[in-house]
Amino acid sequence: MIIPGFLISLLTFPGVIVHELAHQLFCRWARVAVFKVCYFRLGNPAGYVIHEIPRTSLQHVLVGVGPFFVNTILGALIAFPAAIPLMRFNSPQPVDYFLAWLGVSVAMHAFPSTGDAKGIWSALFKRTSPWWLKVIGLPLVLLIYAGAIGSFFWLDALYGAAVAFGLPNLLVDLAA
Repeated sequence: MIIPGFLISLLTFPGVIVHELAHQLFCRWARVAVFKVCYFRLGNPAGYVIHEIPRTSLQHVLVGVGPFFVNTILGALIAFPAAIPLMRFNSPQPVDYFLAWLGVSVAMHAFPSTGDAKGIWSALFKRTSPWWLKVIGLPLVLLIYAGAIGSFFWLDALYGAAVAFGLPNLLVDLAA
């Protein structure tokens, strides 16, 4: 089943907004000036952050992968209170369904875009890039491209569900 990208973006718009907020946040932390932000729109891309070219390769990597950390953590935190009633007690309330949708939609937009991967890739091949960043960054770029290809097969939605439901259940099992 093929669903147009704009429809997926519309149904999961909170994730797009958090993704762009994460880029903007990491720009601020890395001291990279932000010129324009579009948190959500019906189009391709569904959102974007226009910023100055980062001065260092590390800044470029941080800005590019920021959404992975922010969306993953926030998606898990949002869904956690809903995952337990839904998965463990089978006694969900309407708010649990809302939190589950919100957590999945945020987490499924954690993957950096191919545009982020291109920026990281070009930053890693500067002569001034430290060797350790190249060692970390090259597999990271390959994972980003694999995630982009995998999104055709709903890998991003599966990731969102795993973060929203699998992670809270794993934490409960570990605590028991």
